Amino acid sequence: MQTRKIRYLLQDQINHIRKSIFQITDERSFREVTLEVFRFQAIYNPVYRKYIHLLGINPSLVKDIKEIPFLPAAFFKDHTISITNGPFETVFFSSGTAGSSPSRHPVPDLSIYEESFSRAFQHFYGDITAYCILALLPSYLERHGSSLVYMLDALIKKTDCKASGFYLYDHDRLYKTLLAPRMRNKKVLLFGVSFALLDFAEKHELPGEMDLTVMETGGMKGRRKEMVRKELHDFLKERFRVSSVHSEYGMTELLSQAYSSGNGIFRPPPWMRIQVRDSYDPFAYSPPGHTGGINVIDLANLYSCAFIETQDLGRLHPDGSFTVEGRYDHSDIRGCNLMVQEI
Repeated sequence: MQTRKIRYLLQDQINHIRKSIFQITDERSFREVTLEVFRFQAIYNPVYRKYIHLLGINPSLVKDIKEIPFLPAAFFKDHTISITNGPFETVFFSSGTAGSSPSRHPVPDLSIYEESFSRAFQHFYGDITAYCILALLPSYLERHGSSLVYMLDALIKKTDCKASGFYLYDHDRLYKTLLAPRMRNKKVLLFGVSFALLDFAEKHELPGEMDLTVMETGGMKGRRKEMVRKELHDFLKERFRVSSVHSEYGMTELLSQAYSSGNGIFRPPPWMRIQVRDSYDPFAYSPPGHTGGINVIDLANLYSCAFIETQDLGRLHPDGSFTVEGRYDHSDIRGCNLMVQEI
């Protein structure tokens, strides 16, 4: 009975924090909710709690966001990063590379992920029902447990367009769909992994008579030679007759995504923030405009860990936007955000 009472009290706390996360409107509310999430996870996430303890940090003395320790993303490979032992509605897996273990992100409540990506899409792009989403994600569809496929599948189902869907390698059908007269009255989002968009662009050129947004999620995944982002975007803009190419920044260890509307400048949703740490000192921060390691605060990671130290390199801009400029040497190649950036 006591255990059940504790579980109910914990769920009440989770519901309260979750409501606060998606009501963040300014820096003050972000700071307050972030510190609340930190203290909550410092108690209930055993892996994060032990990590904090080994660093010699007393959570009750942490009063500022910059004092919060970030858990290296590599912990998702060998540990169950969760405030609960289960049950889990699903476990998302990274693609990994040959000889490396994939990251595992257990999710006990998928509705928080669905709320995160739905609100983020609304925040950056507006009403999902106004769109037709055409997805080229062959490498993701060919494996189990992709959080990106889950997101796109859910968004596709929310659209009011029969043509929305995954096109795998069927470039001819995709081309015919894009040219169909019914598409002229729709906002079209062509979303794909970089090598698949490049393959399609080399085969087909679009006339430029539609309301088209092209979005790449990075990565050649060993299928093609890596390209500088500008080189890829310039080619896609020319072939698809669009003024810019959008990008998505996400990973298995996160339940939120940042988006770029061009030039590789990403903006996070209100419940997500980027910090850039010193390349040689993980507990110090680089000033805006300087390259360093990317730390992510993703408050949608309420059930796992909201404070993730990635192996991505980037720069933070004064307005909170950021650029991704590559990876640390010897770090695993990630499925998303693999594009090489000019530094």
